[in-house]
Amino acid sequence: MKSSFLKAGHTSTLFAAFLYFDLSFMVWVMLGPLGVQIAHDLQLTPAQKGLMVATPVLSGALLRIVMGILVDHLRPRMAGAIGQVIVILALLIAWLLGIHSYGQVLALGLALGVAGASFAVALPLASRWYPPEHQGTALGIAGAGNSGTVFAALLAPGLAVAYGWENVLGLAVIPLVATLAIYLLMAKDSPECPPAKPLADYLKILQDKDAWWFMFFYGVTFGGFVGLASSLTIYFNDQYGLTPVVAGYFTAACVFSGSMVRPVGGMVADRVGGIKSLSVVYILAAGLLGGVSIGLPQAWMALALFMLAMLALGMGNGAVFQLVPQRFRKEIGVMTGLVGMAGGLGGFYLASSLGYSRQLTGSYQAGFLIFAALAVLALTGLTAVKTRWRTTWGAAHMTAARV
Repeated sequence: MKSSFLKAGHTSTLFAAFLYFDLSFMVWVMLGPLGVQIAHDLQLTPAQKGLMVATPVLSGALLRIVMGILVDHLRPRMAGAIGQVIVILALLIAWLLGIHSYGQVLALGLALGVAGASFAVALPLASRWYPPEHQGTALGIAGAGNSGTVFAALLAPGLAVAYGWENVLGLAVIPLVATLAIYLLMAKDSPECPPAKPLADYLKILQDKDAWWFMFFYGVTFGGFVGLASSLTIYFNDQYGLTPVVAGYFTAACVFSGSMVRPVGGMVADRVGGIKSLSVVYILAAGLLGGVSIGLPQAWMALALFMLAMLALGMGNGAVFQLVPQRFRKEIGVMTGLVGMAGGLGGFYLASSLGYSRQLTGSYQAGFLIFAALAVLALTGLTAVKTRWRTTWGAAHMTAARV
């Protein structure tokens, strides 16, 4: 008999995972909301701006593998604490010494990638407490920590105007320290944590073609989400002439719609099945990004389409992680790292390609159109594997969850 969600797991750990991920995500993407001011002071080209906001995403993507390994060897709670301390130290050093060149801002971006790797901690920390029928909901709530991008977009541009963007780096340390204290008090490792495997075993997972499918699917959903979250402040400022603060508000509205529906995406996937939910997501994302690519005449029109696109991508993030624990429950730590890495790589591609598209062609159209095509390709792949999934590991006699 299915237990209620509140009785099935560990609520304080779920909250700690959400909060830790939320604040980590806030600082992971903060170069995006600060990008207009940084680019002005350092005299950056469109391509340099794109690479600046994409660098933390790339670093976070690659470090998710490292963090996934640490999660399986040290357990999630300890791995998360180590990551948070590294991010706090990096921000303090940048604030105290200052950022005076493009190379230095890229170096900070690499360090902020550790915050992006928090994904590989928060999801296993929460997931291991919950049974299969509640995985979508639990991981949706933990994953809703990507709403931290809302705080970055809302607060960072205004604080940069008031105090200077370098001082925003120091101010960010305050909530990170408070969050670390709460995390250490509330988070507990599940007694079901599997024993650590030899490092060579991690490579074996990549021999399973389903691992690659999940990596691609998440590369589109989360890659689209974080790529847009990192780029939209610069986009609205450049394309429509909005001030950094107003562009930040527009970005916050988009990110809010995408991040807050992630738990809903998980719950919908629990009810109707992750495959069906994800199929609708890819159709919507492809159409909406294609619509944005034409260069709409008014900022509010672009805002409406971006909000809908982010809503769809956010739902897709929840749907992917309703499916992953059903297929790879014993390897959830390393799979979270691998799938999360792929999501970050997708975000790096989108954010950097928008900058290069703007510099080489004078518009953002090519960047948006290519990513819309990737969503169509993901839908094609999902259609190809859904029957096999539903008749093997996703069959009713194999799992209590709907696939």
